[in-house]
Amino acid sequence: MEKPIYDVHDMPKPGLLLGLSFQHLFAMFGATVLVPILVGIDPSIALFSSGLGTMAHLTVTKFKVPAYMGSSFAYIGAMQYLLKHDGMPAVAQGAMVGGLVYFIVAMIVKRAGNAWIDKILPPIVVGPVVMVIGLSLSGNAVNDSMNRNGEYFLPYLIISLFTVFAVILFNMYGKGFVSIIPILLGIIVGYLFALVVGKVIGQPIVDFSHVTSSPWIKAPTFDIPFLDYQVKVYPSAILMMAPIAFVTMTEHFGHIMVLNSLTGRDYFKDPGLDKTLEGDGLAQIIAGFFGAPPVTSYGENIGVMAISKVYSVFVIAGAAVLAVLLSFVGKMSALISSIPAPVLGGVSIALFGVIAASGLRILVENKTDFNDKRNLLIASVILVSGIGNLTLQIGNFAITGVAFSTILGIFLNMILPKTAANEAGH
Repeated sequence: MEKPIYDVHDMPKPGLLLGLSFQHLFAMFGATVLVPILVGIDPSIALFSSGLGTMAHLTVTKFKVPAYMGSSFAYIGAMQYLLKHDGMPAVAQGAMVGGLVYFIVAMIVKRAGNAWIDKILPPIVVGPVVMVIGLSLSGNAVNDSMNRNGEYFLPYLIISLFTVFAVILFNMYGKGFVSIIPILLGIIVGYLFALVVGKVIGQPIVDFSHVTSSPWIKAPTFDIPFLDYQVKVYPSAILMMAPIAFVTMTEHFGHIMVLNSLTGRDYFKDPGLDKTLEGDGLAQIIAGFFGAPPVTSYGENIGVMAISKVYSVFVIAGAAVLAVLLSFVGKMSALISSIPAPVLGGVSIALFGVIAASGLRILVENKTDFNDKRNLLIASVILVSGIGNLTLQIGNFAITGVAFSTILGIFLNMILPKTAANEAGH
């Protein structure tokens, strides 16, 4: 293992600490604020909860694990559905119950180890489910990329494709710090291009009105339904969002394994997988309480550590503090909210595609055999039910898309024999 520039418990000098923390802030910024924008929530609240959630995770893991918590894309479909039908209180309940699922699994892991998790969520289930997370959102990305007010609009498509190629170019040809923040740079370049296109066609694409009217200092728009003494229970929200926690848990396991390799430590043993799960769960509960998108550990920040060879938990904590402070800058929140739909659509095409491809990578890396009928059937059912948004609805109860396909995948993996009867003996 290559020697780190700053190890996990090394403290950089104040000036350098600030610069390294900003690097992490920019790395997670684009994706973290994209989630609330896509679902219609104040982006500043996501920054606030990501910072607070990261500090909670660091505290629970005794400042031993350098992990940053950002908005999870796995919950976007469920959040959009719930916001449309039941509002933010339902989303908050679903997010908090998802956090409790982490605590329940953490208790089981502490008592029984973690071998059972591999049996319930093997690569043949996890890979297709991760693909579904990306592909099920593709319709939204494409719609934002070419339609204005429900009608096809060519300038939108041009802006979207320009943004997609900007993200690709920054990712492929950027060096050093530039290669770490292709999403953020893609948004900036797409935003500027949208301004130019608006001038050329004589129709403004970007609306600055809220930016000029917003104050410099403004608290995030907290939506805390639990302050109401008459709290309504939303069973459909709980059933829709709680199963998705198992999907983000698989990301968590993968991220911990990467951190083990980077830092030369075994976080499964110290502080223990139960503690890292509790840290994720607490961060998600905090996000739900404040009316923010659920959070999860971020691969973007792990990438920063891999390139910079800086693993310091103090740098991660610094980025968390900066995120909380930035959430109170009103003009910044308004500026983020003014990003036009085709720019978001272009970024989403790249981002959701990468998520889907990462699911395919899980299958490839684990050498999943699709000549095996069992594997073929499990993957097929998960992909079609998830991408097609197959829904189980009984009265007010609804389990849709990602959650339902995950449940079906787990069920099929548990009941199907290892070998089909007509394959026995071959």
